[in-house]
Amino acid sequence: MRLVLAGLLTLALALPARAQVPITLVVNFVAGGPTDLMARLLAPELSAALGTPVVVKNSVGAAGTIGVAEVARSRPDGTTLLLSPIGAMVIQPHFRTDLPYRPEDFAPICQIADTPVVVMTAPNSGIRTLPELLDGARAAQGAFNFASTGPGSMPHITTVALARAAGVEMTHIPYRGNAEAVTSLLRGDVGVFADQPGTLRANDLQAVAVMAERRSPESPETPTMRELGFDLVYSIWSGLFARAGTAPEFLGRVEAACQRALQAPAVIEGYRRLATPIVFRGQRDFAGFWQDELAKFSGILRAAGIRAGD
Repeated sequence: MRLVLAGLLTLALALPARAQVPITLVVNFVAGGPTDLMARLLAPELSAALGTPVVVKNSVGAAGTIGVAEVARSRPDGTTLLLSPIGAMVIQPHFRTDLPYRPEDFAPICQIADTPVVVMTAPNSGIRTLPELLDGARAAQGAFNFASTGPGSMPHITTVALARAAGVEMTHIPYRGNAEAVTSLLRGDVGVFADQPGTLRANDLQAVAVMAERRSPESPETPTMRELGFDLVYSIWSGLFARAGTAPEFLGRVEAACQRALQAPAVIEGYRRLATPIVFRGQRDFAGFWQDELAKFSGILRAAGIRAGD
C-alpha cells in the first residue's frame, strides 16, 4: 500500500510540472517590429487559454527564414510554435532554391491578422504623393533606393512590382528587420519603404498609396494603387504554425486558444493601436487559404520575372 501511495504521490507531483513545460513562440523578425508586437500581445492570452507559459523568442534574419528553419528543425511535440507573416511561408519557397525548409514541414493552426501594404516615405523627404515618388525615381536614373526587410519579403516583392508596373528603376537595399528599414528611411539612405500600417503610425511616416481594394479607415486620405492607375493589391497576413507531425489534439487546443485570445479585450485594443485588423481562420480554412496563396505567388513571381537577385 505504501508503495502504491508513494507512486501516486510521485505522479501527482509530476503532472503539474509537465503541464508547465513552456511553449516557445518563435517570431522570425526583430523585437519591436509588427510581428513581434502581435506575438507579445497574443502570448499571455494563449498562455491563459492553454494553461501553459508561452514565451516569445525572436529568431531573425534572411527575410524571416532563419526563424522558420528553426521551427522546421524542432521536434513535433507541441513545445515550439511559429508566428510568421506571409513572406517566409509563401514567397520564399518560390524565391529561393536553397531554402532549408518546405511548406510540407509545417501544420497551419490559425490565421490571426491581415493588413494592407502601405507605400510610405519619410516626412522630411518632400515626397508626399506617388507621382512625386515615381518622378524622383526616374530623375535618379537607378540611384533611387528602396528598403525591405530582406530579399523575398513582402516589402521587397511589392516595391519591385510597383517599379516594374511604373517603368522606373530602383535599387534594393535589404535590412534585417522593420526597425532598421525605418531608420534608413528617416536618415535618407532610402527613399521608400512598403510595409504594414502599424509601421506608418508608429513612426509618423508619410503614406503615398495603399495596395488594397479600398482606402483604409486608418488613412482615408491615402489613395489606393488602383485609383492611381496600377492594379497592385497586396496584403501582409500572419498566422500560427506548428511542426508537421504535431498531435492533432494539441493543434486543436491551440486553434481554440487562438480564437479565444483574439477575442480578448487586450488583444483587440492592442491590434487596433497597431492598425492591424484581426482576421481569424481556423485550421481547415487557413490550410486552404495558405495553399491558394502559395499557388498565387508562384504565378506572380514567375509572371513578373522576380528573382533572388532583384
